[in-house]
Amino acid sequence: MTAVRPPQQPRPAVPAGVSMRDLLASCAAADAVSRPPRDPEPGKVPEPAADRPEAA
Repeated sequence: MTAVRPPQQPRPAVPAGVSMRDLLASCAAADAVSRPPRDPEPGKVPEPAADRPEAA
């Protein structure tokens, strides 16, 4: 004899606890860190890096 299962409830499409704003922000951050730096504009001299204090 086969057991009859009740119909399943539909599952939510978005996982609970993650807002769309946080999801989009994490995607934008991942995209920003995964791209190489842009080439400098032609004819423009890059500014020298600022001096940093040495670590202790």
